[in-house]
Amino acid sequence: MDNWDEIRTAFQVARKGTVSGAAEELGVHHATVIRHIDALEQRLGVKLFQRHARGYTATEAGQDLLQVAQATDDQFTQLAGRIKGQGEGVSGDLVVTSLGMASRMLTPILVDFQAEHPEVRVRYRTGDRVFRLEYGEAHVAIRAGTMPEEPDNVVQPFLQQQMALVASDTYVARHGMPKDEADLKNHYFVTHDNEKSRAPFTRWLREMVSDDRFTYRATENRNMQDAIVAGAGIGFVLAQELKNHPELTEVIPRHDEWSAPLWIVTHVDLHRTTKVQSFLRFLKDRIKSLEC
Repeated sequence: MDNWDEIRTAFQVARKGTVSGAAEELGVHHATVIRHIDALEQRLGVKLFQRHARGYTATEAGQDLLQVAQATDDQFTQLAGRIKGQGEGVSGDLVVTSLGMASRMLTPILVDFQAEHPEVRVRYRTGDRVFRLEYGEAHVAIRAGTMPEEPDNVVQPFLQQQMALVASDTYVARHGMPKDEADLKNHYFVTHDNEKSRAPFTRWLREMVSDDRFTYRATENRNMQDAIVAGAGIGFVLAQELKNHPELTEVIPRHDEWSAPLWIVTHVDLHRTTKVQSFLRFLKDRIKSLEC
């Protein structure tokens, strides 16, 4: 498109619903808004808005254009966040993302880092969605599974995520303990509600037992762990969690194939900034001290 100003004007007209609202948002005269809309419609050869007494409503063609404008506007906003993160000081937002199950490990580290750098504001984003580092959605990502391959990211090995298959005292009192691996098919399990989960331990379990044996499903790892502790079924927890839950017992020996590597991922544009490098050093030092 030849003129981004005209598209941005159309975007604001759609958001505000009136020429005056768009003009105020953009800081221009209302005549400029009308001129931009007329020029854009003439260039495209379609009507982008229906004019009526209350203002402007986007047509179907207008909605198509505005979806692109919205995505572009979002990318500019995210880019601004990335640029702000490129300063030389250790201050401003530090955005870290990971799966929710890593929260118990990462949260104390984030809290201590912020305490050492009071001008930093921590934003910790968890969930299954892969946040886009190239759009500035995070400064540092902790990702599990196969090595990330995005070309503009710097990827470093972090640690192995060890998993344990466990039952609570409550579950054992109700259903007993599996005699061996073959006996798992006679028990009940807690699992992730997403049947397409790529976690290696989840895939392994789905191959071992029939679907009707998954009697409790949840969308968050914390919810699954709470259900396992409460006795809803046998399930996987991080091996390091066992020391916090003496009521949990491993039902069979751990398998190497259950574990998944964790990776530290940063975008090449932000990797060597003072803030990101300071956090990476802090993170690695803390993990080394935990392993000692």
